[in-house]
Amino acid sequence: MNHAARIDRLRARFDALAVDALLVTTPSNRRWISGFTGSAGVALVTRTEARFATDSRYWEQVGRECPDFALVRVAGANTGVAAAILEGLAGVRVGFEPADVTVAALEGWTHAIAELPAASRPTLVPAPRAIEDLRMVKEPEELDALTRAVHLGDTAFRYASERAEPGMTERQVAWLVQEYALQHGAEELSFGTIIAGGTHGSLPHWRASDAPLEAGTGVVMDLGVIVDGYCSDLTRTIFLGEPDERFARVYDIVLTAQTMAEERIEAGMTGAQAHAIAAEVIARAGHAEHFGHGLGHGVGLDIHEDPRFAPASTHVLADGHVVTVEPGIYVPGWGGVRIEDQCVMENGRLRSISTAPKLDESSSRSRGAGS
Repeated sequence: MNHAARIDRLRARFDALAVDALLVTTPSNRRWISGFTGSAGVALVTRTEARFATDSRYWEQVGRECPDFALVRVAGANTGVAAAILEGLAGVRVGFEPADVTVAALEGWTHAIAELPAASRPTLVPAPRAIEDLRMVKEPEELDALTRAVHLGDTAFRYASERAEPGMTERQVAWLVQEYALQHGAEELSFGTIIAGGTHGSLPHWRASDAPLEAGTGVVMDLGVIVDGYCSDLTRTIFLGEPDERFARVYDIVLTAQTMAEERIEAGMTGAQAHAIAAEVIARAGHAEHFGHGLGHGVGLDIHEDPRFAPASTHVLADGHVVTVEPGIYVPGWGGVRIEDQCVMENGRLRSISTAPKLDESSSRSRGAGS
């Protein structure tokens, strides 16, 4: 990743943000701007330099991962950071990330600045979305990492779904996902795997439990992996046995909504307009009250980032955005169906990166697990 270019892009935003420097404390923003993969540290970018403050656990790591940053050595993760990293910035307007900095943390920084000599004090000001807006458009190296993560997630799904059968617990199927992913190059999972069998499928964020899977029911499988720091997100809904008429009907509605959204979403649309494409399909089929979440979200270093597909989203879609398209229908007492692809906007249109097959593409195996 070209972190020097990212620093330049951030500096180009300083006038619009009305700052002369930015403290970066959000972990994923810190990694994006510096390359640092550790768990403790603060990055500072000014108009002329870049600094990274951390304790002795990470001094060598900063030297390896952050060549564009000068190391500021501090005694501990929360000891003396403010005074050390803000040295020499008298009168400078230093932006902070209001979405990450807690009230307590801000009070700590403010107190530390107040203890500096009056002539040496910078001014802290909120700088919302200073880096988040830059991160929405993915660079080629990011797209490569995201693609590798998606494809590993796809194969982890295939591995687990082909082995899922009645009597296995949801947790056992989730373990198959994790086992395969970690043995084949994933750093970790990008979130706790959702395996929602039968009636649990009506709960969009159900987590795998010790409940056994039952024949003649659907199973929602939502999973993701991390490769080189970047996340994947995939959902498929399988059926244990031959799908019955009700399941087939609901599945067809969701698949139609997803297909139409992926075909019709284009650059220049807002996230709200994108969401409406799928929502209208589901509403016309009589299930408006059974689709309550947004159609999708951005994916990158974080599993959920901008842009968002949701009724209130004003994000304008552009080439380089990596997003999920994941409509669903959730019927309490019966179950649910969700189908999710991870896509990239290219030449004004969405291209699905996900390759895991769906039910209509699967063979006639009795399990239906190739979905």
